[in-house]
Amino acid sequence: MRKSQLPKTFLLVLLAVALAGSADARKRPELAPTPPMGWNSWNWFGKKEINEKIVREVIDAMVDSGLRDAGYRYVVVDGGWRDTKLGPQGELLSHPEKFPHGMKALAAYAHSKGLKFGLHTVPGTHDCGGDPVGGLHHEEVHIKQFVDWGLDFVKVDKCRCDGGWTEDLVKAVYFKWSDLLANCGRDIVFSISAYTNREWYSQVCNMARTTGDIRAKVLRGAVFDGVKGSVMAIAIQNNEAAASAGNGYWNDPDMLVIGEQGLTLEEQKSHFALWCIMSAPLMLGNDPRTMTSHEKEIILNKEAIAINQDPAEQGRRIKADGDAEIWAKKLAGNRMAVLLLNRNGTTPQAASFTGKDIGLTGQLFAREVYAGKDLGAIDATFTRTLSPHGCALLLISTK
Repeated sequence: MRKSQLPKTFLLVLLAVALAGSADARKRPELAPTPPMGWNSWNWFGKKEINEKIVREVIDAMVDSGLRDAGYRYVVVDGGWRDTKLGPQGELLSHPEKFPHGMKALAAYAHSKGLKFGLHTVPGTHDCGGDPVGGLHHEEVHIKQFVDWGLDFVKVDKCRCDGGWTEDLVKAVYFKWSDLLANCGRDIVFSISAYTNREWYSQVCNMARTTGDIRAKVLRGAVFDGVKGSVMAIAIQNNEAAASAGNGYWNDPDMLVIGEQGLTLEEQKSHFALWCIMSAPLMLGNDPRTMTSHEKEIILNKEAIAINQDPAEQGRRIKADGDAEIWAKKLAGNRMAVLLLNRNGTTPQAASFTGKDIGLTGQLFAREVYAGKDLGAIDATFTRTLSPHGCALLLISTK
């Protein structure tokens, strides 16, 4: 077995060296001056349930519900749209039963509704389910298809690769994708999904996953804290990469798990506030066709979205006192967004901050985002008692 694997591994190493030496990798920062917003099919529908009819209904729902007008513009079909094999020229094939009219027709439908369209693809030899549909050695063919279909977004997910992935190969392959996309003749946002942060991401793409998969409906249900893949585990890991965000590149802590996926209403509000503070891409993972009124209130909150879309920086956790945490993000106009967060799931906690904590001096004024309420001038130390896993999202200014 060992002898049969050596030649393939050797060839992959040679490919990595060749690509690293020849790639003129360039990202297109103008394609994502602020964190991209949209919807991705995976968290709710996974690979098995998604189909053409659902995607068309989701597109309609995003228009009718106001999601499009709020800024959620990208409709991204994740795993499940492909056939189980490549075509005779290495080309991608749509699943003949679930997507009989193909991706070009779906992209055209999204465009007709004022939305943009994207797809999930894989850069190795197989997708995450084991189907041999990877882009390795077929990158030019696949990107030509994406241009022809009218894609506006591509998520390149590091699933399986015969012979195994090495860090050199990962870097070489993604640099090649970056170079080809930058020169393909179409504006296509480049999203990397490779499960951990790497220092070169900001050089080659518009957004990249800094974490593993978040727990969602499709994956045993969402959990707020205390386990791998929970909202807080993902947020803390993403926080470590904060310095690299900006200039058309955004750290991606995975899709949102708003909606009936396992979180309480308070947990959903805290989750959305965290993603807004962290300047994370706001990629919904819900079912826009069946949203509750509470769900819509959270994800359509104009002030929370404005915090997310302010490109000044990725907000950070600046203070932790037991279960009480303070997160903050600089905004334009000498303002700050401040998130007071309770990580205790059973007991209310008091969280507090001062102007010094957030880098502002003088009299401070506050507005509560979820309540849509001006609080006026606040004390030198602001304190709020928070419900279990609850939060207070504030806009702080000096006038």
